[in-house]
Amino acid sequence: MDRWPGEITKSKVLKTLKSLGFKIVREKNHISLVRKNPDGTKTPLTMPNHKKIKGSTLRVICNQAGISREEFLKVFAKK
Repeated sequence: MDRWPGEITKSKVLKTLKSLGFKIVREKNHISLVRKNPDGTKTPLTMPNHKKIKGSTLRVICNQAGISREEFLKVFAKK
């Protein structure tokens, strides 16, 4: 099983999340994103607006959004 990256740039995290269907709603101290699901519901997501995102923070972000590690890393590797 692949591990979370140690520390990655905010832009690469955002590119990956956008590929997973999220759109930025607001960007201040934190970045708010939302994804519209096929059943009509929305999945909100909040992440810190730091230049680099730690692996432990990334794990929490993905748990909050309901994204598995494998799913995130698969899309992340393509970016």
